Amino acid sequence: MTNKDAAHRAKQTPASDDPAHSVSARIRSRLQAAQERFHANDNIARYIEPGELDALQEEVQARLEDVLRALVIDVDQDHNTQETARRVAKMYLKEIFAGRYAKPPAVTEFPNVEQLNELMIVGPMRVRSACSHHLCPIIGKLWVGVMPNQHSNLIGLSKYARLAEWIMCRPQIQEEAVAQVADLLQEKMNPDGLAIVMEAEHFCMHWRGVRDTDAKMTNSVMRGSFLKDDSLRREFLTLLNLNRS
Repeated sequence: MTNKDAAHRAKQTPASDDPAHSVSARIRSRLQAAQERFHANDNIARYIEPGELDALQEEVQARLEDVLRALVIDVDQDHNTQETARRVAKMYLKEIFAGRYAKPPAVTEFPNVEQLNELMIVGPMRVRSACSHHLCPIIGKLWVGVMPNQHSNLIGLSKYARLAEWIMCRPQIQEEAVAQVADLLQEKMNPDGLAIVMEAEHFCMHWRGVRDTDAKMTNSVMRGSFLKDDSLRREFLTLLNLNRS
């Protein structure tokens, strides 16, 4: 190929095929300019401009097709995998990792007019995430305990699930996911105390490695009065265990 032919071919190459000019490179450049972190479990919606998410999906689709070809899968002739790259790209950006790319759900906070100051427990809520180490599913349940005060905000029951889903729909490790849910609810509600418990199965253990299909992980985050008051913490955990059974 002559230099002239190479230059002509480069000119005909779509910008999305050039890593330096791809939509992912533009978004990454904005994040770096703002000195913003963009780890797997971070939300980057503020740095995505209108129309770019669809373009990013197309870019991810092209890269996934390269991965399938590298796995020596004939995506041109195999009818089962001809659309796999498109399906997986859509699934990642619009569904299982949507919490990275979508703005937070709208949540209306209400003042605690009746000055409620008794323990509230919400759950179990079904949560779905993905292990950031192997991108395998994490499927489990989440419980939230809230001890409001007269200055706290209250939110609707369904909003707990929406906020948890927004956090969980990112590649995660469970310990960090629970802490992120706690941080978000603390910011929205400002209660005296906040408790989060999550119990989940990790398919990176089911499918690979030890292949233990029975193991679960349970972890908790306690804030404020749940951390300081042993009797409150025991009440929460006792009621949670009754709810489990």
